[in-house]
Amino acid sequence: MSKYQSSARKKVKERTNQPHYLWRGIGCVMMLVIPVISIAAGYETINYALTEGYRVPYQLLGTPTYPDLFYKSSGIMIILSPITAIRHFYAYAVASIFYMILFGGITSLGYSIVYRMVGPSRYGALDAPPPKVKVKPYKR
Repeated sequence: MSKYQSSARKKVKERTNQPHYLWRGIGCVMMLVIPVISIAAGYETINYALTEGYRVPYQLLGTPTYPDLFYKSSGIMIILSPITAIRHFYAYAVASIFYMILFGGITSLGYSIVYRMVGPSRYGALDAPPPKVKVKPYKR
């Protein structure tokens, strides 16, 4: 032990590069919540459009059909039979994907705004300051 060193020295906790556990939890919940809300919104949107007489592409309406090879395989049809029973499945799927992209974009935009306000500064201690350039107006 040296003369000037204290025996009761505090250990400095090293900072990890992992995000805070709360952010990981929010991300996990959002991965579950956004698809559920999107599927419900897509289902209700298509049902509303059909009852009110709005135009929905006829290619998306009806029950799904598969290639003949799928119908010959009993294993694949066991997996796909619940989907086959849903009328207007393609319309519901397209509307749900649209809502997933929309809700994901809104969530991303909100996160970026919050991160910009409370996140770390753009430049660290070792970064050079941005250049201060004064441009003279061009005169002919």
